[in-house]
Amino acid sequence: MRYITGGIALGSALILGSLVGAGATASAAPAPAPAAQQSLYAPSALVLTVGQGDKAASAGVQRAVTLNCMPKPSGTHPDARGACDQLRAANGNFADITKVKSGTACTKEWNPFVVTAEGVWEGQRVKYEHTFANPCEMKASKGTVFEF
Repeated sequence: MRYITGGIALGSALILGSLVGAGATASAAPAPAPAAQQSLYAPSALVLTVGQGDKAASAGVQRAVTLNCMPKPSGTHPDARGACDQLRAANGNFADITKVKSGTACTKEWNPFVVTAEGVWEGQRVKYEHTFANPCEMKASKGTVFEF
């Protein structure tokens, strides 16, 4: 009889231990990220490149950075705040940013450089490409966004 009572006690302890252990495991598991933590701002995250060549598809990429503007400027861009400010001032219009400034004196050599922007700007997908005739034109017009 003593062995039966001990067996029942041991069985009960194992069952209770597994129930307590299961409760502890369930509460210790990391909770999935709640959907309520969405940003109040539309996403703005871009990959910017500068390459030598006349088209992005065939150009050799020399430099590339990331730029995030929401909720705060960040990324690998050396002046993320300035680049985000310039994009906001242009309402995200990359063509306005890459215009060659009037009065710029550059040679007429053909040594093309291409800049690209791909990603999301204020919730809208963006894919932009612009070719400058030479490094002088690029330097005169790329602004803060492509200055890296």
